[in-house]
Amino acid sequence: MASRAIDFLITYRIVKLLVTPFDKQEAFATGIIDDKGNILKKYRDLRTEKERKSYTLLHRFVFNLKRILQRVGLGSKLGSLGVALALMIKEDRSYAQHKTLIEQTVIKYLKDNNLYEDILNESREIPDIEEEPYMVCFGVSVYEKDGQLVSEYDYAKTL
Repeated sequence: MASRAIDFLITYRIVKLLVTPFDKQEAFATGIIDDKGNILKKYRDLRTEKERKSYTLLHRFVFNLKRILQRVGLGSKLGSLGVALALMIKEDRSYAQHKTLIEQTVIKYLKDNNLYEDILNESREIPDIEEEPYMVCFGVSVYEKDGQLVSEYDYAKTL
């Protein structure tokens, strides 16, 4: 049971870091990354404890993941959230029972940090898609395309 709780905590931290813009990260405030997530200081060059805590292995992993998601067309915050959650559930189906709790927790975090309205206001025109989605996360339909999960925003571009 403790392992499941730790997994949930790590998952929450990853999703939280994924939805927080680069310029709102502690690593940005300490001058380690720029507003696009590009590295300005290498980890070995960090001197203070504050710098090391704001740029851990977890941070580096998530920042790299965010940059990759943006390159492959998952720049939409809501689409990225939906795909991240669907990937988690696809990897371990036992998370499916916690899907609503994860969505509520992330939405609460977004509202507490005044990010929720910005994400909802991202406007995109999405054509009607006849296929059934793999899953719906955060109100975003996630489809499986060529073995990869993609949000409805990106799936519509392939039609």
